[in-house]
Amino acid sequence: MSAADTIKQTVTENDVVLFMKGTKMMPQCGFSSRVAGVLNYMGVEFADVNVLADEEIRQGIKDYSDWPTIPQLYVKGEFIGGCDIVTEMTLSGELDQLFETKGVSFDKDAAEKIREANA
Repeated sequence: MSAADTIKQTVTENDVVLFMKGTKMMPQCGFSSRVAGVLNYMGVEFADVNVLADEEIRQGIKDYSDWPTIPQLYVKGEFIGGCDIVTEMTLSGELDQLFETKGVSFDKDAAEKIREANA
């Protein structure tokens, strides 16, 4: 199976996927850590793909999304963005709306606490 096929299968079979450096329990870069931290804090169930473990996936995800950086968040097969976009969406409440629209469960109180802490 090619890297593109593996990526497509991963984003199709999981409601929320984070392509990141490291894992959700042990991120290996600050940007990956921030996005994984937000998702973990909000109680979102997500698949993590460590791009450092496979160079073909690391380059393949950039080609797949036409986005040059890692991490990359996908929700229900849709590319959402990287660290800056996810951070902005979290602080504006857009991420909550996206999860609600897509039927992804999350802790609304935790999302509010993130916004309060960053106000």
